[in-house]
Amino acid sequence: MNAIALRDCRRSTVARALCCAVMLWAVVAGPSAAAESYPSRPVRLIATYPPGGSSDLMARILGNALSEIWGEQVFVDNKPGAAGSIGMDYAARQLPDGYTFVIGNLGPVAVNPFISKVPYDVLHDFVPVSMICTGPNILVVNASSPIKTVQDLVTAARAKPGTLNFGSGGPGSLAHLAGEMLKRMANIDIVHVPYKGGILSVNDLMAGQVQMVFSDALPVMQPIRGGRLRAIAITGPQRSPLLPDVPTFAELGYPRLVAVNWWGALLPAGTPKPIVDALHDALGKALATEEVKQRFAQLGVEAGGSTEDEFGVRIRAEIAKYSGLVQEAGIHAD
Repeated sequence: MNAIALRDCRRSTVARALCCAVMLWAVVAGPSAAAESYPSRPVRLIATYPPGGSSDLMARILGNALSEIWGEQVFVDNKPGAAGSIGMDYAARQLPDGYTFVIGNLGPVAVNPFISKVPYDVLHDFVPVSMICTGPNILVVNASSPIKTVQDLVTAARAKPGTLNFGSGGPGSLAHLAGEMLKRMANIDIVHVPYKGGILSVNDLMAGQVQMVFSDALPVMQPIRGGRLRAIAITGPQRSPLLPDVPTFAELGYPRLVAVNWWGALLPAGTPKPIVDALHDALGKALATEEVKQRFAQLGVEAGGSTEDEFGVRIRAEIAKYSGLVQEAGIHAD
């Protein structure tokens, strides 16, 4: 072998050795190294509802806070439809690299799979990262209604079964589930009237077309303060700071009537643990800021994170809680 051939052979051997070393490092240290530089480009936050609603607004608030923490843009990508299921399915099919995550809430995460066929499996297709916020519903009636308390409602419903009705944002919505819980716990017969969105049910309540609605706070706070609606109970475990004079159902003798909506961040299954942890830490910092807390409060929800395990436990508990109710009440998507 001449000198030139020997030199080229040595170079080739060294190159192969270096290549193998780099590949081995990528396998062993890849996730940790990626997490150290994460994120190094813009991140996409999937919102499963249309622009302008409370879920979309909280996504934008959170996205802005994360952008400031990371120094990288976080842009909201709305994927609405099928009560949040379309956005969840889209998020499940993205690369598990941390650059796409979704805000899921009670409906598409824990309820929709039991009322319709969905193309995703929450427990297998996602990694829970952190809770983001929680918010109870408020049972409201028209201000001109003779019903001033939950006991008034129960008395009227028992006097004329099947004549009172309650509106909701659609089958399987928290407003619907809370109404079904009240029917069973109070042993009353009230009729569900589904709408294509909670705001439509609230509008018809103010117009006198339905008698009551279990609504989230955002669309009813102004009518309550303006004297058009009357709040008579809260579905949370404790009173709301937004309406400190309104009792919980537990205070009124219905301790099991606790129905709280929640929102949390999830990543596609297979996302490396160091990146999951990095997103979790950033979310914790964002949720601890006074600006995020105050802006979430304006939407009627309370900002608050959790550990990854705590969020996973909550998802499983909610699935167990509502799957039985959905089956018992015969709830299915239209």
